[in-house]
Amino acid sequence: MNPALVFPDVSLAPMLPILICLLGAIAATLLGFYVPRRTVTLVSLVALILSGASMVTLWDQGLSAFAGSLQADNVALAIGLVILLGSVMTLLVSLGSASRARLAFPEFDAMLMYAVTGTLLIAFSGDLITMLIGLEVMSLSGYVIVTLQDSRRAEEAGMKYFLLGAVGSATLIYGIALIYGATGTFNDLAIREATAGLAVQNVGLLVVGSLLALCGFGFKVALAPFHQWTPDVYGGAPTSVSLFLSTVVKVAAFAGMLRVFGGALQNVPAWAGVMQVLVIATLLIGNFAALFQTNFKRLLAYSAVAHTGFLALTLVANPVNGGPALVYYLLVYTLMTAGALAVVSALQRDESGFSIEDMRGLFYRHPGYAVALAVCLGSLAGLPPFAGFMGKFLAFKAAFEAGYVGMTIFAVIGSVAALVYYLRPAMLMFMPDRTPAREFSGERAPTTLAVAMAVVGVTVLGILPNLAYGWVANPAIWTVLAGR
Repeated sequence: MNPALVFPDVSLAPMLPILICLLGAIAATLLGFYVPRRTVTLVSLVALILSGASMVTLWDQGLSAFAGSLQADNVALAIGLVILLGSVMTLLVSLGSASRARLAFPEFDAMLMYAVTGTLLIAFSGDLITMLIGLEVMSLSGYVIVTLQDSRRAEEAGMKYFLLGAVGSATLIYGIALIYGATGTFNDLAIREATAGLAVQNVGLLVVGSLLALCGFGFKVALAPFHQWTPDVYGGAPTSVSLFLSTVVKVAAFAGMLRVFGGALQNVPAWAGVMQVLVIATLLIGNFAALFQTNFKRLLAYSAVAHTGFLALTLVANPVNGGPALVYYLLVYTLMTAGALAVVSALQRDESGFSIEDMRGLFYRHPGYAVALAVCLGSLAGLPPFAGFMGKFLAFKAAFEAGYVGMTIFAVIGSVAALVYYLRPAMLMFMPDRTPAREFSGERAPTTLAVAMAVVGVTVLGILPNLAYGWVANPAIWTVLAGR
């Protein structure tokens, strides 16, 4: 054997969570020809649970593969567990509404599992190419599941999502190309070292590449002004798909932003100033537009835009403070958003959702769902003792301590203004209403389980936030990401 021959660093252990999801996707593809869709969904749920168990066993080991291109560090594992939680809740909701949503076929589960595989690749990425591969796998699968429902509304939503998503991907790829041109590497650690002190030969190329990458990610997480697709896609797609896009896809995109801007490009100052402008615009547009919505799904879509602004506050902070705040907020955001959309899925008669006025008197018709939705809305509004309060507090604290005082004050004001559009439907639910029930009256046990998970999660994590925050707040986790 040639002694100069170097074999690639292939280690199965750090890849195991991703491989389990990929095997689950392949199994869903093959089993779909022979077994009912419910069986395929159960197999997918088992794959997600096994993937989560493998992540727990990898905690604190700091493993990597392919010369650092794949990182199974605690940052990846924590975000990966949030991704799996959102995916499990999506499958439960889809299982309870498959017939009404016209998604009672196994291809949905297969494409969703491929999308989950892509999201985990993003979270585990150690270089820009791995991150880009995961992003494209996630995006292509997402385009398909948006349009799987045989309806004009879903087809229109899928077309908008595809066209604007393609623009976002192209912008991100151009940005990555310019970053490579300025640094000569795709590896996150190598880029961080090459940009220390901005000692690269072409700083202009690096700055433009960073800004293009920020714009590309802006499409994926719905930062204004790149948010235009969000209300139409969330409103037009099946509710279970809207749940997946607003939670799992957003979590994965923020994981990519954390890797790129909190790690690789941390030494490049230009993007932080632009991020401040985007955050303020996102908070302003998301909160202001939500005030005028009459459809509850579209209200939650603009709510998701506003929460993108709150989440992005953590990215401009020092990763040691901003990183744990981001992970905790992503977990809480997944629970409360998934819970609210799960209630919508359980009660709506069709995939258009229901109007806010239709929520009047909901407590007298479905008391359990009304209380659960009120808890989720209270958490989204940031009211104590629910976990949304602590999520926003940690985000504000991280940005404030990083010196972004004005932006933090604006975010606090935006959070207070959001009380108006969150509390209006919450109050209507508890007002008497003598009109006949307008909700779906059939079986929805799996969806009820997802709702219960959300309510328990936002309540327990609000009262005992260290159950999650204390787990990821170890500075050693984030100093590695920040290169210190």
